Amino acid sequence: MLQIRKGTERGIADHGWLNSHHTFSFGHYHDPLHTGFGPLLVINEDRVHAAKGFGTHGHSDMEIISYVLDGALEHKDSMGTGSVLHYGDVQRMSAGTGVRHSEFNHSQTEPVHFLQIWIQPNVKGIAPSYEEKHFTAAQKQGQLRLIASSDGRENSVLIHQDAAIYAAIPDSGQTLQHALAADRTAYVHLIRGQLTVNGVALEGGDALKVTAENLVTLADAKDAEVLLFDLPF
Repeated sequence: MLQIRKGTERGIADHGWLNSHHTFSFGHYHDPLHTGFGPLLVINEDRVHAAKGFGTHGHSDMEIISYVLDGALEHKDSMGTGSVLHYGDVQRMSAGTGVRHSEFNHSQTEPVHFLQIWIQPNVKGIAPSYEEKHFTAAQKQGQLRLIASSDGRENSVLIHQDAAIYAAIPDSGQTLQHALAADRTAYVHLIRGQLTVNGVALEGGDALKVTAENLVTLADAKDAEVLLFDLPF
């Protein structure tokens, strides 16, 4: 079963300093048909103006992943972590019993563009923790590169959920395939470009829910970058 989520139908929040597109219900945007997909609860595509950002705020019992697309994202948190993330950097923060953090555009002149992803953990009340890894474009070129997993395998960031996230920059004319076990489902989010997933044509910002299928096939790529979430059914 395949169900498309058009990027043009996402919820929009425009705060002046922030323009955000919400794949799933978030904040003041609520759509009963799009409240998450399994443990995947949030994919927000955020663009933050120069020298602006999210002030210090708190979270608990949530896996929060940032995937930077362009610009410089500055992170600070109550664990004492501070970092500036750029394209290719993947940040994972497990909020656990509670953490406070801020996310700002580090640049005084250029916007920052990133994906904010929330995954519901399969454990609660753990100690908060932070991790970041860098994945070059070459590591994602022509292949599905594991960037997050439940055990940190293949040098991916570790998330507290039976889920895996892959990133890819498919080559034109190439076909990439990902096998799904019988008790698994997939969510494919096209960051940019064009791509077909199991024969369904996607444009940048579109996504596809894949259920009751044993294979995810990515083809017909044009300037594409994509995330594939392998999730429990």
